[in-house]
Formats: sequence, C-alpha cells, structure tokens
Amino acid sequence: MSFGSTGSGSTGSGSTVGETPPAAGGWREGDPNGRRRWFRGELPGEPALPLSIAYETWGEPNADRSNAVLVLHALTGDSHVAGGVEPGHPTPGWWDGLVGPGRALDPAEWFVVAPNVLGGCQGTTGPWSTAPDGEPWGPRFPRVSVRDQVAAEVLLADHLGVASWAAVLGGSMGGMRALEWAVTAPERVRNLLVLAAPASSSADNIALASAQLHALRLDPVGGLGVARRIAHLSYRSEAELSARFGREVQADGRYAVESYLDHHAAKLVRRFDPESYVVLTEAMNGHDVGRDRGGVREALSRVTARTIVAGIDSDRLYPLARQAEIADAVPGAGDVRVVTSPYGHDAFLIEVDQIAKLLTELLTP
Repeated sequence: MSFGSTGSGSTGSGSTVGETPPAAGGWREGDPNGRRRWFRGELPGEPALPLSIAYETWGEPNADRSNAVLVLHALTGDSHVAGGVEPGHPTPGWWDGLVGPGRALDPAEWFVVAPNVLGGCQGTTGPWSTAPDGEPWGPRFPRVSVRDQVAAEVLLADHLGVASWAAVLGGSMGGMRALEWAVTAPERVRNLLVLAAPASSSADNIALASAQLHALRLDPVGGLGVARRIAHLSYRSEAELSARFGREVQADGRYAVESYLDHHAAKLVRRFDPESYVVLTEAMNGHDVGRDRGGVREALSRVTARTIVAGIDSDRLYPLARQAEIADAVPGAGDVRVVTSPYGHDAFLIEVDQIAKLLTELLTP
C-alpha cells in the first residue's frame, strides 16, 4: 500500500497548520502512560512509516485468543474506552458504561482491545511523532486513509496473536474503520457492529469538514476551537439545542447556546492536537469502502461477519439512510437498527443502554 491512497495523489497531510503550538493538547513523550501499552513496528508504504500504536486492554485473552474484541474510537476519541480520569488520561472512558464487570463487554469473558488511531495524538504515530530525520512530523505527516489506519491495526492484531476478532465495533469514524476491517479482512472479523457511520463520506460531509479545515489552516489553536463549534452542531440535534437553550440570553448578553459551544471548544483545545484533527478529518473525507472495489455494494458483499448496523433517528451528520445503505448491502445484516434519542449523532456515546442491548445480541451465539 502507499500513502495518498485517498485518491488525491498527495504525499502529505495537506495541512498548513505548521508546528504544534504549546497550547494544543494531546499525549507527549514524558507524560504519564496511564493504561497505555505500545506496539512498535513499521507500516509498509512508499516510504514505509515507523509505527507506534498506543492501545489499552481489559480482561485476558483465552488460549486461542478467540475472545478478543476490537473497539474503535471516533474522531476526537482515544484508547481510553473505560476508566476514570487519572494521570495520562485527562478524560474518563468514553464508553465506560459498556466495559466492566457485569456490562456488555465484561472483562471476565472478553479480551477488549482499544487502539489510538494512526494519525491521532494520544500515543499513536501522528504529527507530533518524531520523523526519521529526528524532527517532529508536523505538517509533513503523510496523508493516511481509513484503509491505512486499518492496515496499522492489522499489524497490532498480528502482534497480539489475534487471528480473528470475536467482534469489531465502533461508532462514527470508529464505525468507518470497523466496516473497513470487515471488507479488507473478512476472515478476521466474526461479528461486526457499525454505529452511526456511512459506507462513504458524502459531499455534505466533505463540505462540512472543509469549513473546519479552513479554520484550522488560518489559525491552529483558535481554529481548532472554531472547528469544534462547527462539528458539534452536526453532533447534536436541532430539537435538543432548542429544548435546552432556546433563545436564553445570559447576564453577559450572550446566548446560552454560544457559551455551550465555547465550553466544548475549550475542552477540545486542551486535549487535542490541531494537526491530528486535520489528518483524521482528511482521512474521513476520503472514506469510501467501495474505492477500487467495484463500488460500495460490491465491496460490502465481501463481508462475512454476523453484522448489526445501527443508526440514530436524530442524527443529522450521518442520517439513518446512510446506515440503511450498509444494512441493505451486507449479506445477512437485516434491517438497520434504530437508536432512539434526542441527542443526534452523539447518541452513540450517550445511549449506552440501547447500545448494550445491540452488543449483547451480537455477542450471544
């Protein structure tokens, strides 16, 4: 494989953000490791990329590693799926309600593996990493696709001795990678859960991302806050924002909904790297499981995993029709499952009880 495989022909990330500013967040060498472990290797390409993958695990593998479950995070997520705030982990686990004793992914039964994505900023090789010339990659970091990210995760699976996953699951960008896993290596995915993700990014998705990328290229740290504000509007629903904030005006004269967006922007700037946001957003823009495979339907016909595809009835980023397209083309997937929620796209992180039921169904023989 080679970088630039999104079809643009680019050999770099396309970013003009420049060096990572001191105010940006993310894990750096010397920070507490927290629960992270590392796999180190090399991702084939032109040129090959020195690779470190930060990952976390819960539970223990059985003798043949057949109880291994791969959990894949969304754009600004990381490997910290479960657990509290602790040194090395500034935010609590993003699916804490799904991993733990008595939960859908009980470590007493499952060996749960969660890697930080290639291009991320929480320990896996990305723009903050050191390039072969001894300097940080910065804007020189290679353009990577969702397919490249899965290729890196295949190397991690080999390192862990996992010949096939009992399940691969993810939402949003994590759902893109889960779907790509099932198409790229169908023999290595026995069960599949795709949540709130499309088979390919649409013109609408790319246009929304373009506004975020322009903000980042104008001003890395301030632009990251603007990008988060734009993105967050697509993550929540109009009905929820209207019900929560309406036209309420605060004592400072600003609308309450503005302060809400400011809060989420400030949180992201403290924990995420602008360069990584660019790299990962461009990877999502290039997402298309049908590329060089005869189209989406032909590609999805390769999936052999027992599959559940679920969407959210209030999602305006990836509406239910996008998941219905996947369910219709994956053999045996049945009808798309509907997560009912007022919270929009973010419901894949919030509606834990509904998602737990889907997981339990998927993992019950």
